Amino acid sequence: MQDQIEKLVKQQSSHLIAFRRDLHRHAESGWTEFRTTSIIATTLKELGYEIKMGKEIICRESMMGVPSEEELQKHMERAIEQGADPQLVEKMAGGMTGVVGDLICGEGPLLALRFDIDANDISEANDDKHRPYREGFSSINPNAMHACGHDGHVTIGLGVAKVLSALKDKLKGTVRLIFQPGEEGVRGAGPMVDAGVLDGVDYILGGHIGFQATKTGQFICSTDKFLATTKFDVTFTGTPAHAGGAPQEGRNALLAASCAALNLHAITRHGQGASRMTVGTIQAGQGRNVIPPNATIKAESRGETSDIDDFMFTSAQQVVAGAAQMYGVEYDIKLMGKTKSGQSDAEMMQRVKDVAERIKFFNPDEIIEKAEMRGSEDYSHMMTTVQQQGGQGTYFMIGSNLAAGHHDFYFDFDEDCLAPGIELIVNSTFDLLS
Repeated sequence: MQDQIEKLVKQQSSHLIAFRRDLHRHAESGWTEFRTTSIIATTLKELGYEIKMGKEIICRESMMGVPSEEELQKHMERAIEQGADPQLVEKMAGGMTGVVGDLICGEGPLLALRFDIDANDISEANDDKHRPYREGFSSINPNAMHACGHDGHVTIGLGVAKVLSALKDKLKGTVRLIFQPGEEGVRGAGPMVDAGVLDGVDYILGGHIGFQATKTGQFICSTDKFLATTKFDVTFTGTPAHAGGAPQEGRNALLAASCAALNLHAITRHGQGASRMTVGTIQAGQGRNVIPPNATIKAESRGETSDIDDFMFTSAQQVVAGAAQMYGVEYDIKLMGKTKSGQSDAEMMQRVKDVAERIKFFNPDEIIEKAEMRGSEDYSHMMTTVQQQGGQGTYFMIGSNLAAGHHDFYFDFDEDCLAPGIELIVNSTFDLLS
């Protein structure tokens, strides 16, 4: 079976690079992946998958960090201009992007394979030392770049879909391909979970190109210590006044935001695991001689466990409320993203390791059982959900030489890892469902 899988993967190897580069050229950020989703849905349908989109897979009430309707409309129109199916785009109105495809192969377990599809809010480098620019496939969409390899993840996901479709009669159970929007900012997993996408799932696999596997041929079989995180924006609203003539009539939102920013960083750290608090931006004021009536901070908490993150965010809410009261201003906290902590299962790690050891691409001396995430990834919410209902999961990393670090505007990866990534996931699927 492995030889047959390898042969089927090789048949599409030349197409993989071209497809990845097309996605890279048309990068789309979270909740605006209209063209990307359209391509995925069309391909899955042609391969015989039962697909679901829109409100069938996204709980609207759980969506966070969604662009305005005006902005979404512009992205929808752009996607259609760039080749998206207008009817499919219409199904995604409101930013409900992403797609789920089921390959039903009779009685048996339900295996979910998750692939994230969004780009970063980054303007891509535009000089000759950057290969995508030099070779003509850098992003043409402003402030959107695949600087984390999700274009490679989509490419691997659809490659997996093609091979599994061709070998459907040799499987027992159901393969559910989850193409998730909004991973950046940890916005997409929660709404999919709340919509029931993971109901009844027995196994879940997900992974990443690069990250801690920074050498081509390297492979990390599982990941632990995903940090739970809560992303939030705080808006302070005060009262403007003449800074010289009537300062007593003003209510200073800038000082409230500054007070909150300082004291958010002063929150007591947790004794039972890692905890983080970061204020990333602060914007305030209207002019030199005006008491600032407006201010906004963008911040995040993190915790080694979901309970620790909850402690940090609860403390953050208290700090914000206190700062607002001190300066007599109003405030509003808006959630922009949230995900759980997570740990891979040892049994799933071993199964994936056994598969990797049979694939020629991976260096036997560079197959590593476990790494610590030391950051946040939306997949942990999905994996933890499956585990809580009695299932198992793991998160792997496919090694690749990187031109620059993730989320850098010079980011690029070694495309030689695409075909082995497909081979690994297909063989893991057969290990679980054959």
